Amino acid sequence: MPKLIYVKASPRSRSHSSRVAKQFIDSYRAAHSQDTIEELDLWHMDLPPFDGDTIDAKYAIMHQKSQTQGQKESWNIVTTMFKQFSSADKYLFSVPMWNFGIPYRLKHYIDILTQPGLAFNVTPEGSYVGLVTGKPAVLVYSSGGSYRPGSGAESYDQQKNYLKLWLQFIGFKDIKEIVVDGTLGDPAKAKQIEDACIKEVNEIAKKF
Repeated sequence: MPKLIYVKASPRSRSHSSRVAKQFIDSYRAAHSQDTIEELDLWHMDLPPFDGDTIDAKYAIMHQKSQTQGQKESWNIVTTMFKQFSSADKYLFSVPMWNFGIPYRLKHYIDILTQPGLAFNVTPEGSYVGLVTGKPAVLVYSSGGSYRPGSGAESYDQQKNYLKLWLQFIGFKDIKEIVVDGTLGDPAKAKQIEDACIKEVNEIAKKF
């Protein structure tokens, strides 16, 4: 049966992105009762540091050199985490904006996953080729302010562009984005935006 992986990037119980993503999960489960759903809560995962032997192991692969035993052991951890991520057929991400970007735990996770021979390859000509292909993703973003086109604050938004760029780099093409913004603004307007996002994810989940 198809498998959906949900990557949860917020630690807050009152997270707007998590709340909308939960609604997606509920609607998805109702429409695809036989599918498997696996939640990866990044705040309760053991993310290994990406340093020392792990970095050296990465460059050994890129330069086609042999790895030391320590490098192999570190790389096995990276490979195991990547296999868990790549085992899904579909993906859901809930991502709040932190200081105009993404939470550091998500960046840490991305740095572990984005490795040569796993998430991407480099051609003899020096071009990058993503290896995680043929899989759709839904991205639920939240932010206290609005950074939409015409807001005048577009340049501050390093959240949406970065995450979408990363997914495209590793091979994703079918990406749907839901934006729950203005959460620190007028409560009535914020609720209106969130309600519209919930309605949108309900429809997407039925056909996802």
